[in-house]
Amino acid sequence: MYKVYLKPGKEESLKRFHPWVFSGAIARIDGQPEEGEVVEIYTSHNEFIAKGHFQIGSIAVRVLSFLQDEAIDADFWKRKLAIALDMRQSIGIANRKDNDTYRLVHGEGDNLPGLVIDIYNRTAVMQAHSAGMHLDRMAIADALYEVMEGRIDNIYYKSETTLPFKADLYPENGFLRGGSTDNIATEYGLKFYIDWLKGQKTGFFVDQRENRALLERYASGRSVLNMFCYTGGFSVYAMRGGARMVHSVDSSAKAIDLTNKNIALNFPDDTRHTAYAEDAFKYLDHMGDRYDLIILDPPAFAKHRDALRNALQGYRRLNAKVFEKIQPGGILFTFSCSQAVNKDQFRTAVFTAAAQSGRNVRILHQLTQPADHPVNIYHPEGEYLKGLVLYVE
Repeated sequence: MYKVYLKPGKEESLKRFHPWVFSGAIARIDGQPEEGEVVEIYTSHNEFIAKGHFQIGSIAVRVLSFLQDEAIDADFWKRKLAIALDMRQSIGIANRKDNDTYRLVHGEGDNLPGLVIDIYNRTAVMQAHSAGMHLDRMAIADALYEVMEGRIDNIYYKSETTLPFKADLYPENGFLRGGSTDNIATEYGLKFYIDWLKGQKTGFFVDQRENRALLERYASGRSVLNMFCYTGGFSVYAMRGGARMVHSVDSSAKAIDLTNKNIALNFPDDTRHTAYAEDAFKYLDHMGDRYDLIILDPPAFAKHRDALRNALQGYRRLNAKVFEKIQPGGILFTFSCSQAVNKDQFRTAVFTAAAQSGRNVRILHQLTQPADHPVNIYHPEGEYLKGLVLYVE
């Protein structure tokens, strides 16, 4: 096996079980590992410290194991996936009768960096974010099928847009097992079409499940605006919560079409809902002051730190428009899913927007990702979803 030797002192983060080795920490490599191969990591004193997937780029190794004698084989994948499933069962999300939609593997949060697996009814959607996970996809799929013990029939691989482009891997999306076209899943008793073929992420934003359920509690009798609605998750919950009116807005006509299908799936012939395919900022400019419950859940404004300044300006501008027009006594659910933006930066951006509006604003809830998207305590970077629920006088 290839060996990676660190520069003096660069093993400290690994001693704290951080799962990444940066290229700048490496002194030398014995041999020439291919991208995605498993390598062993040693300190400058020739002491073994970890093993993981090698890759080209700023993050040079994603750590899979801190145990020297642990082979990365079929038993390894089964053991890791069984631990992930056990955690979801212990928190009650993988064994509810009214819910068959949850995240089974959340990358570093489950000590499987570079791997995401979402469960939608009888289908698992698997996504690789590293070359190593891509190369091991069949072994992972076999282990997944065994660990799930009859819970799934299909495994769909969806990594065409998530792998490093420099790796020249040429991944193809498609079924690794099964091939069912039944793409309806249940989340807390509500039905949703899951577009794992062409949709964003794995086909649905599982990470907003608990926040959608919270919104339902506030929706009764309110006029709701769901901006950046994607497939209409918040809109469907608002409808069940008894909203008087729900408007969904997204710049994608395909997203609007799927939103309308999800509304019809749960509330056929219900006239309370209308969807608009329109740019968010343009809609906010002319929407007036008819809404008293607004959701702002935009796509990531900053996918890397170089875009941080522009992202924070975007969050300020977006929230300022809502503070200007939301009805007195209105409630705003506002989010950032940009990993490069931390909680304090997002909160400051929203605070600045509120101050500019001159409105009295109170924080009702501070939101994050749900328990099936765990944050590894040794990898705080994994806390990517930030949200605030605000009461606006």
